[in-house]
Amino acid sequence: MTNPMRRIQVEKVTLNIGAGKETERLDKAVKLLSAITGRKPVKNITKKRIPTWGVRPGLPLGVKVTLRKEAALDVLRRALEAKEKKLNASSFGARGEVAFGVPEYIDIPGAKYDPEIGIIGLDVCITLSRPGFRIRRRQDLQKSITKRHAITRDEAISFMQEAFGVEVVS
Repeated sequence: MTNPMRRIQVEKVTLNIGAGKETERLDKAVKLLSAITGRKPVKNITKKRIPTWGVRPGLPLGVKVTLRKEAALDVLRRALEAKEKKLNASSFGARGEVAFGVPEYIDIPGAKYDPEIGIIGLDVCITLSRPGFRIRRRQDLQKSITKRHAITRDEAISFMQEAFGVEVVS
């Protein structure tokens, strides 16, 4: 590609585990994510009350870790190895986002089974960006990304195939 502003890159990788209302599963999820990434996870706290689900504000329901730069690429490569570098076509979103699940964390290279944790799966969400995407997050003169500069689904698929050797299965 000749134009450097069209180059696609991995902005961040987010690992997420939904634990529900079980505090024991939540503690296991915190321990697992900190073991895989070496970072301290953040608990997802509810903001709304949903009586039919038994959810109230302030209740932790999940755990997540957001990684950027080299740490993100390292964990992403390991997570793709757990999926044998095969992703479903449905894992790619319309705006270039990629998300997939790892059913058992012991499939990730370098992760060892811990009897205290048991078997837990996790979700991996990849956010792709291009140079210039900062304009939608900056403080002054915030603007939206134009349609020409946005990442399409096909561009995300070709990026993942070229950069990580991913095979897309339909």
